[in-house]
Amino acid sequence: MFSMRAVRRSIGTVLLAGVFASPASAAPIITKTYSYFQIGGKTAEDLDKELEKRGPLTRTTGHRHPGATEIKFGGEVTYVERANRCTVGAARVTLRTHIVLPRWINRRRADADLGMIWDTLSADIKRHEERHAEIARTHARILERQLLDLSTPSSCDSLEKKVADATRDLLEAHDREQMRFDQVESKNFDERMTRLLKYRMKRD
Repeated sequence: MFSMRAVRRSIGTVLLAGVFASPASAAPIITKTYSYFQIGGKTAEDLDKELEKRGPLTRTTGHRHPGATEIKFGGEVTYVERANRCTVGAARVTLRTHIVLPRWINRRRADADLGMIWDTLSADIKRHEERHAEIARTHARILERQLLDLSTPSSCDSLEKKVADATRDLLEAHDREQMRFDQVESKNFDERMTRLLKYRMKRD
C-alpha cells in the first residue's frame, strides 16, 4: 500500500521583512522586486524631513524609514507515507523580497554638494536594503536543506511537527540576524557616511 500526501503550512511574513514541490534537490525559488517613493526638498534638512515624513512605515518598529525590505517566506513540503513510515518526499522554499527605496525628484536641479550628499546617502540606503534581502536568501537556502535532511519518524504527524519546529527555529534565527544587522548599521551610520563622503570627494 503506497500513499502520498502534501501538507501546506504558512511560514509567514517579515517586514524590515511551511508551504514547500519537487524536485527534492532544487534550490529555493527566490524573487526580488523594487518600488520607489518620491521625496522633495532643496536642502539637506529638507531631505531628512521628507524621508521621515514619506518613508515606508514598518510594522516591526512602528516608525518610518528611508527604505524598507518586505520579506515573505513560503513553500511546500510533500510527505510520503509507505509501510508505516513517513519521509519528506520533496521540499521547496519560496522567498519573495520587495525593496522600497527613495527617489528625490529635485536631484537634477541640485547643486554639486547637495547632489553628492544625496548620491552617497541613497547608495547607502540601497546597499542596506540589499543586505536585508541577502540575509533572507541565505536563510531560505538553509531552511530548504534542513527540511530535506530531517530524520524519518514513525508517522507523518510526527514529521509535520519536525518541519514546523525547524521552520519556526530558522525564521526566529533569521529575525535575530536582521535585527543585529540593523543595530550595527544604526550605530555606525554617522561614521560610515563621513567615510563615504570623504571617499566621494577624493574620487570626484
